[in-house]
Amino acid sequence: MRISLLAILAGSLSLGACATVTRGTTEQITFDSEPPAAMRTSTGLTCPTTPCTLQVDRKAEFVATFSKDGYESQDIMVQTRVAGSGAAGFAGNVLIGGLVGMGVDAATGATLEHYPNPVNASLAPLAVSSKYRGHKRPAPRGPVKEAVPPTS
Repeated sequence: MRISLLAILAGSLSLGACATVTRGTTEQITFDSEPPAAMRTSTGLTCPTTPCTLQVDRKAEFVATFSKDGYESQDIMVQTRVAGSGAAGFAGNVLIGGLVGMGVDAATGATLEHYPNPVNASLAPLAVSSKYRGHKRPAPRGPVKEAVPPTS
């Protein structure tokens, strides 16, 4: 009875330090743009308009593409890095001797966080003014005559 109680206590302490348990395997990322625009990621997640918040796997690195008619699209790379609290959870596994917990944290990406988070984009208007959109260019009128003949 005493051995099973110690095993349960040791297991509980090991899980308490595990970043997978304390942080989870997904993270919320907020996407925003000026002006509000549609957003899609290279992993298949989409927002019909910004601002929006999506639940993303902690291990996923991706490109967020913001687009709106009349504006240039913008791509922003969203990467991962070891988070301070994730590293603390991982270190807790080392101190308590939870090799299994260390393996789980590494495999699930629980020690990681995304950056930038929030993801902000500033879309630039297209170079052609809306005033001239849809107008045809005038047809060329033929060769241009020089006002002064060239001198030799």
